[in-house]
Amino acid sequence: MKLRDNALEILQKTSRTFYIPISGLPSGLLEAVASAYLCMRAIDEIEDHPQIDNFTKAKLLRTISLNLQAAVEDSTVDDFCGRLHHHHIELPEVTMRVGEWALLAPESIAPRIWDATAAMAERMAYWAEIGWRVQTKSDLDRYTFSVAGAVGLLLSDLWAWYDGTQTNRAYAIGFGRGLQAVNILRNNKEDLVRGVSFYPDGWTEKNMQSYARYNLKLADAYNRSLPRRGPAISFCQIPLALAYATLNVLALGKEKLSRSEVLALVQKVTK
Repeated sequence: MKLRDNALEILQKTSRTFYIPISGLPSGLLEAVASAYLCMRAIDEIEDHPQIDNFTKAKLLRTISLNLQAAVEDSTVDDFCGRLHHHHIELPEVTMRVGEWALLAPESIAPRIWDATAAMAERMAYWAEIGWRVQTKSDLDRYTFSVAGAVGLLLSDLWAWYDGTQTNRAYAIGFGRGLQAVNILRNNKEDLVRGVSFYPDGWTEKNMQSYARYNLKLADAYNRSLPRRGPAISFCQIPLALAYATLNVLALGKEKLSRSEVLALVQKVTK
């Protein structure tokens, strides 16, 4: 219970989008989804770290991936993250505690979460090595699958593990891709400052908006396929509503939703 409560505290600090839907999940599923989110947030913080060079990012990400691949039932926290200390680099708390997040998940689903995180870390290492060079739509599709579409697939597996809910996996990929495309739009200015662009050659904000909306339509179909009551739909409604609202304010020239707008939208959706 103490680790779960602490995980929720870290989650609240790192994501206003996902804290509310995760914290409302039933016991067991909450620990599984929180574990998955925090493990992936741990590696995401390495990918986005402004003071770490790309070579070192790839090395750190592969360290975590290999640790996860070697995990067994009686693995300890140090088994997951011990070698991170050897790099002598200041990493955020959520990254340094990746072993705790890995062990938060129930034993029967933990290996699936470890596998998904290990695969994502390996893919992130590849993108770091090539400097996140996105030149074509196919490159963009590969990147958004690597860091988000695969998360949609993992979520589908978590729903099935918890209560047998079956989902369309192509729609699940679109759910992840759509959310990631919105993140790309929202963070574009910051990415350009660090010398990275996820826009294919010749693409404008209008093109990326279209890409995001296409995938969010798949996310809509994903949500429609879920049972009208239950944890899956309760979880997925909030980030999807926030994604659409963010696209709308970006199209109006704003940088992001205000905190009051987020809270109002969440309240509306949860009703």
